[in-house]
Amino acid sequence: MTEPVPINRQGLSAAATSRLRDMIIEGVLVPGTRLNERVLCEQLGISRTPLREAFKTLAVEGLIDLLPNRGAVVAEMSTADIEQTFEVMGALEGLSGQLACQRITAEELAEIRALHFEMLAAHARRDLSAYYRVNLAIHARINAAAANAVLTETYKQINARIQSLRFRSNFNQEKWDAAVKEHDAMLAALEKRDGEALRQLLHQHLLKKCATVIDELNSRKTA
Repeated sequence: MTEPVPINRQGLSAAATSRLRDMIIEGVLVPGTRLNERVLCEQLGISRTPLREAFKTLAVEGLIDLLPNRGAVVAEMSTADIEQTFEVMGALEGLSGQLACQRITAEELAEIRALHFEMLAAHARRDLSAYYRVNLAIHARINAAAANAVLTETYKQINARIQSLRFRSNFNQEKWDAAVKEHDAMLAALEKRDGEALRQLLHQHLLKKCATVIDELNSRKTA
């Protein structure tokens, strides 16, 4: 898990944004948490100006809300919000895969293949943080290989809202293992340039993530 430690002075706003984003994604800062400026400035070793700039960036990404009289709060999503966002994300992932099969270069495929084996290694040693970072890179590379700027812009905007949920979907060991097997099938489809197969695999992959997240949220409510 990402821990709050001081950051270097260079690129303070960008560094603070990255650090806070990781803390939100990995659940160090949970939904509904009020972000105390004084405490975070002390933890990150920065002044309020770059911290507030980081807040603005994260608000645009949908990770935090800037509320009157409350300040910055880690964003919360309703079940309906989660379902609808994953529904759109599943369609975007599927289209990315379909187009990537038509347009991917040999170099891009080799890079995705290398990332896939790096992801398998992270899974084998149960390093969820490393696994998630590589997994995110794989999905981003497939999207980039689709070579559609509008698709990529939309993909990034929607994906930013659910990064923490995608991370949490792997808390269940059985579901995490299943997701890895799904990635094996995705790579095979990409190597065969089977666009329809990859579209379906990616779409279903996201819908399963959504179901896992909602099951976890419901179990917390009844616990």
